[in-house]
Amino acid sequence: MANAREIQSRIKSVQDTMKITNAMYMISSSKMKKAKKVLEDTEPYFYNMQAAIARILRHIPDIQHPFFSVRHLVPQQERKTGIIVVTGDKGMAGAYNHNITKLTDEFMEKTPGYHKLYVLGMVGRQYYEKKSADVDGSFRYTVQKPTMHRARLISEEIVRAFLDRELDEVHIIYTQMQNAAVMEPVDMQLLPLKKASFSPAQIPVGAPQEEIEMFPSADVVLDTMIPNYLTGVIYGCLVEAYASENNARMTAMQSSTDSAKKMLQDLSIQFNRARQAAITQEITEVISGAKAQRRK
Repeated sequence: MANAREIQSRIKSVQDTMKITNAMYMISSSKMKKAKKVLEDTEPYFYNMQAAIARILRHIPDIQHPFFSVRHLVPQQERKTGIIVVTGDKGMAGAYNHNITKLTDEFMEKTPGYHKLYVLGMVGRQYYEKKSADVDGSFRYTVQKPTMHRARLISEEIVRAFLDRELDEVHIIYTQMQNAAVMEPVDMQLLPLKKASFSPAQIPVGAPQEEIEMFPSADVVLDTMIPNYLTGVIYGCLVEAYASENNARMTAMQSSTDSAKKMLQDLSIQFNRARQAAITQEITEVISGAKAQRRK
């Protein structure tokens, strides 16, 4: 058994580590609350944007637009898919980064064709650079404090690649926070858009429709609205992934703190036993010395 001094050193080390985990828990909690507040403030605008696109499609259901082009003529083996992968910039967040990379690997395995990765976050970039995957080098964005400007730059790049036929599909893989305890990696298709996802189910068949006027044309209106809508979707994904990462780090730090407390309890018991054994040994030595003196 270790002596009392060694156990005291271990106790101090665990206490110092517990201070760090407590501080990281508080920091992650504050960041998560701010991210959720920002997401709640920006969601109404993009929900209205989605509703406006749905109104246009409801009035012109047969419209042919490049953003809705599925490109059936391109064989599945020759399709080029762009994947935006949202990971973290650092670890200590449980299985947060592992779940994202696992879902991305599974998606690439089951989807034939060419895959181009737009990886956000240092952890994901290092992982896929080691695997020699085709990673776009211009997407060296941090995932800390996501901004609308960064989301717009990402949206402009994927829209350009899709319209120039460099990509036939665009997906984004990020972590969606269902609640404080449940976080799931999600694969969302950004392009081509699906008309069914804009169909309002609450409007009954045969209901009268309002008259709207689109100037100069519906195609031009969609050319303006859809990139802004995609910017909002990407921004929402970035903010939700950022909140999920901090929530995962909160959970990991709370678990670490609980483990440290349990370890401190065990070490305190060991320290008390070692101290009691040392005291007993000292008493035994004193009694033995006194008996020796009496014999003399």
